[in-house]
Amino acid sequence: MAILDRIRQNMSEQELDCFVIASPVNRRYVTGFTGSAGVVWITATKQILIVDFRYTEQAQEQAPAWDVITHDGLEEQLKQLIADQNVRSLGIEGEHVTVAQWQKWQDAFGLELTPIKGWVEDLRLVKAPWELDNIRRAAEIADHAFAQILPQIQSGVKEKDIALELEFTMRKAGATVVSFDPIVASGPRGALPHARPGNRVLQHGDFVVLDFGCVYNGYCSDMTRTIVVGEPTEKHLLIYDLVLKAQQTSLAEVQPGATGIEVDKIARDIIEDGGYGRYFGHGLGHGVGLEVHEEPRLSKLGQTKLQPGMVVTVEPGIYLPGWGGVRIEDLVVVTDDGSECLSSSFKELYMAD
Repeated sequence: MAILDRIRQNMSEQELDCFVIASPVNRRYVTGFTGSAGVVWITATKQILIVDFRYTEQAQEQAPAWDVITHDGLEEQLKQLIADQNVRSLGIEGEHVTVAQWQKWQDAFGLELTPIKGWVEDLRLVKAPWELDNIRRAAEIADHAFAQILPQIQSGVKEKDIALELEFTMRKAGATVVSFDPIVASGPRGALPHARPGNRVLQHGDFVVLDFGCVYNGYCSDMTRTIVVGEPTEKHLLIYDLVLKAQQTSLAEVQPGATGIEVDKIARDIIEDGGYGRYFGHGLGHGVGLEVHEEPRLSKLGQTKLQPGMVVTVEPGIYLPGWGGVRIEDLVVVTDDGSECLSSSFKELYMAD
C-alpha cells in the first residue's frame, strides 16, 4: 500500500480530518522534499506541502505529486486551511513538536490537537529497493574509507587526524556528509563507547576503535572496526575473539521473524559466559536509514519482529575502564531467508605499526 494510503487509513481509523507532519526526516520520506523547512498537510482528498519563499521552486521540483503552497506566516496559513477545509480534528506528530509549539498551535487553531506517534516511522521500517541501493552505496563508501585509512594508522598519529582523514575520504568518494562525527578512540579511551577523537597519540599496545559512516543521497551507513597497534597480548586476543564470536553468532540469527530481544540475547549470553557481561552495557544494534539511529532496535527492549527490507546494525562490544575496548559492527539488511551483510571490510584483528 502506498505511503499516503497508509496514512489516510490511519486517519480514518482515528477519525482525524487532517494530519500535519513537521519532522524534517518524515517530511522528506513522505514527499521527497529535502529542504530544511516546511510542513506537510494531509486530508482525505488533499496533499499539500507548505514552504516559505526560499523553497517554493525546490519543493515543486522534488515533490511534483504535491500541491505546493508558499506561506508568509505558517500559523496563519494553517488557520486558513483549517477554515477552508472545515477541519475539526487535527493530528500532530507528538514526538516532533515542542510543548511550546503545541500550546501555541492549539490556542491559535481553536481546536483540540491529537498527538500521533510512529505513523511515518513505522512506514520507514521496511526499506524499498531504491532505499536499499542508497544504503548499500553508503556502506561501500565507508568500507572504501576504512581500506584507505588503515595504512595511515600507526603509533605517533593523533586520533583527531585519523577522524579527519576518514571524513575527507568518504566525502571525496561521494558522500554528502558523515552520518555522525567519526569515533576514533585509542587505548584507555576505547572504554568510552562514544568517545570523541582528541589529541591523544596512538601508542604500541593500544586497541583503536573506529566507528564511522556517511550519508549518500539522504541514507546513512554505520560500521565499526577495532585494530591493535603493535603485537597483541593474550588479553587483546581474548577480548577481541570474544566480541568477534558474539558478533558473528548473533549476525547469523538476523532473519525474518526474530525479535530484537532474541538477537540481542545471543550476543549478550556469549559475552556473559566469557565473564565480561557487565562490560557490555548497550544494545546490540539499531535500525539505519534516513537516520543513523532509528527503529527497529536489537536490544533487551526490542520487541519488533524483523522483516525483509529492515536494515540494522550488529555491534557488540566490551569496554574495560582504564584499559580499552573492542566493538565490531556490521550493517545488515534482512532478506526473505536470512540477511545480507552490507559491510564488507574484514574482521580479522589488524595489527598496525
